[in-house]
Amino acid sequence: MSSSVKSAEAIDTTSADEAQDVVFDTVNAEYTEADYKRVLRKADRFLLPFMWLCCGIQSADKASISTQATFGLLKDTHLVGQQFSWLTTAFYLSYLVGEAPLNYIMQRFGVNKPLFIALFFWGIFVLCMAFAQNFAQLVVLRCLQALLECTIAPALVLLTGSFYVSREHPMRSIIWSTSNSGLDVITQLIMYGIGSAAQKHASGFGPWRWISVFLGSWTIVASFLALMFLGTPSEVRWLSAEEKRIAAARVASSQTGSDRGQKYEWHWDQVRDAFRDPQLYFFFFAYIANSVPNSGTAAFGNLVFVSFGFSNLETIVKCIIPLDLVSITWYLVIGALTLKWPHTRFIFMIVSTIPAFVGMLALGLLPTEGMLWTRWGLYMMTATSRLTGLLLWTLLPSNVAGRTKKSVIGSVMFIAYCVGGAIGVQTFRAEWAPRYIPAIILCGVMYGVVCALFIAWRFYYVMENKRRAKMVKDMGMTLEESAQQGKINGEADMTDRQNIYFRYSV
Repeated sequence: MSSSVKSAEAIDTTSADEAQDVVFDTVNAEYTEADYKRVLRKADRFLLPFMWLCCGIQSADKASISTQATFGLLKDTHLVGQQFSWLTTAFYLSYLVGEAPLNYIMQRFGVNKPLFIALFFWGIFVLCMAFAQNFAQLVVLRCLQALLECTIAPALVLLTGSFYVSREHPMRSIIWSTSNSGLDVITQLIMYGIGSAAQKHASGFGPWRWISVFLGSWTIVASFLALMFLGTPSEVRWLSAEEKRIAAARVASSQTGSDRGQKYEWHWDQVRDAFRDPQLYFFFFAYIANSVPNSGTAAFGNLVFVSFGFSNLETIVKCIIPLDLVSITWYLVIGALTLKWPHTRFIFMIVSTIPAFVGMLALGLLPTEGMLWTRWGLYMMTATSRLTGLLLWTLLPSNVAGRTKKSVIGSVMFIAYCVGGAIGVQTFRAEWAPRYIPAIILCGVMYGVVCALFIAWRFYYVMENKRRAKMVKDMGMTLEESAQQGKINGEADMTDRQNIYFRYSV
């Protein structure tokens, strides 16, 4: 196989010669730094706000059930035993079912329209939850919601990879993912207002139902904003033809391939490459271990705070919002540091798991009564762990090349996310309420497992980069020649394993 152009199949042209011309034109395009900065600023201005909004809405729609549980959902819908847990477990299982086909649809037809359709219809399902009367109705709506909601994360990762170079992935991803906590502050305040008003003016249409009306309506509005502004460089209308070429030439330096002129075709050789790659298994097991504690605390966090002695309204202003603010601060600090020191991603992933590991184990071992603010402080230590899932996602556009391979590993990550999420929620057993001590201890142990996996994963990347550097050196190539050939291979849709000039970001 040639080390320059692997295949013309991935290029949307009428002949192999034209395909090579597109690759050559993209890789060798000569633009000034001012041109690159102009397109970068435009992408930040148009893309990031709406990525932030969509990511935050997805998180709010999924996790709002924790707040709704403290505002009468359990009583009004007659939930008993593990039924509340199954509302989230079923969500993750449906998420899992929808992941592969919807990822294929985005691979085949692009991001813009599939994302709009998914947002619009899951907004309708969230809105319909306001009228649910029992467990069966709730679980069906949660499954339908999840079936479409699984498009968001892979779509945002794909957009990040198509507009930004590797060194920018952590900070840009952190910016749009701060909405998990940032938009949550806004929605929690609105839900606090809904809950307060409902307590003053009681009616048959409970506060948890109004929360669903609010979130569903907001999601439907957001779907039209996504249709207008979100898409890959070749899809969006706010870039000129020349700016699209500049965006593609800029991203080519990452050696993971731009979307310029490419068909959305499926390559089975890249599927085989993915399953032979140790990265896939690191992604899989790390995401399972990370999702177990995160899903459990997301679904039961409000109930755990109530068990400390807080009221349902107090959990919002004294617990959930402070937890979100600590998370946002940690996100931005680490984002700035990774931008300044690009090869520190794994260091900060490791560091972020340690407070959560200590806090959850200590919380599980405390006496069963009293110590309200000590418990509060230990639970707050889990705020740093929210960053690890995000930084895991940033490794996909940075360290996986080949469009089909990215889709495969992205799907495997979501399988792990869903499996870990389904397991994590079920560890909070009804018979362990209200303290859930065994579940909390298990969460602490899993944070320790995540930390160990990150250490091993970083070691693998370091050793692989050294091996490749030695191979290229033995070939007698200069650093400039190696970088140029890596760009050509990336634009030709070669995978990171096929492209020996590719270097993994650590």
